[in-house]
Amino acid sequence: MSEGGKGSSLAFGQVVIGPPGSGKTTYCHGMQEFMGRIGRKVTVVNLDPANEVMPYQCAVDIAELITLPDVMENLKLGPNGGLIYCMEYLEANFDWLQEKLAAFRGHYYLFDCPGQVELYTHHDALKNVFAQLAKWNFRLAAVHLVDSHYCTDPGKFISVLCTSLSTMLHVELPHVNILSKMDLIEQYGKLAFNLDYYTEVLDLSYLVDHLASDPFFRNYRRLNEKLVEVIEDYSLVSFVPLNVQDKESMRQVMQAVDKANGYSFGDQEHRSLEALMSAAVGADFHFTSTLAVQEKYVQSQDKAVEEEVMDL
Repeated sequence: MSEGGKGSSLAFGQVVIGPPGSGKTTYCHGMQEFMGRIGRKVTVVNLDPANEVMPYQCAVDIAELITLPDVMENLKLGPNGGLIYCMEYLEANFDWLQEKLAAFRGHYYLFDCPGQVELYTHHDALKNVFAQLAKWNFRLAAVHLVDSHYCTDPGKFISVLCTSLSTMLHVELPHVNILSKMDLIEQYGKLAFNLDYYTEVLDLSYLVDHLASDPFFRNYRRLNEKLVEVIEDYSLVSFVPLNVQDKESMRQVMQAVDKANGYSFGDQEHRSLEALMSAAVGADFHFTSTLAVQEKYVQSQDKAVEEEVMDL
């Protein structure tokens, strides 16, 4: 990879971002395994200096350059300030990153990023790293993971929508928003609306009305209406549901990201994907349908409509 990217071939990949606990590292592990099964050569790059336990095969690790515990101890910084320092240090050492990535030409890259939200909404260090990768002919898509349990709380979901929109505008990359841990969503409570309502971010006025039924949020109705207006005016935010243990869900996410960054796989990979999708259940995947939650809510709503008709 030359400094300006001239004469170097295109490289494709994903920058996996999102708040702490959203499942970024688990996603990288699952996607590395899934893509490996269809013959795609995948290199995982850990850019999280606080990530000490990595279940995936890590080819490039920022810990070789800098670690958060060292920064906190030597500079007497807290975890947030330490992470910002680490990202600024990475930005100042592009040559190290370029040298490490050059050893994996022809691979597909997964960048496992830190979980500090401010890095994607306010601070410029990681944004500048992504911009430098683009100069090196990387075609990247940002995969923004959000824990699906926020869907069960309308107030938190509005907050997530605002954070996702802010991240999309700040990072300036093709963006795929993911609702992670779909297999666990009902452990947090019943959804107020059909799952499609949350993934497609449909008419949010219903969400504001639902919030108004809570005495606490009733006082903030005007604020929520204005926040919803901003989200709907941009009309950018939507989500893809993800269950890492569901191969159909992984395929849908992979294809959404491939469409975003322009990756096009060949006939051999297509045949491998078809074979994987038609294979029997294996030990590594549980293959339970992510859509089962959605189907349940559709059926429950249909039943409610039938009961209303009968009452009439």
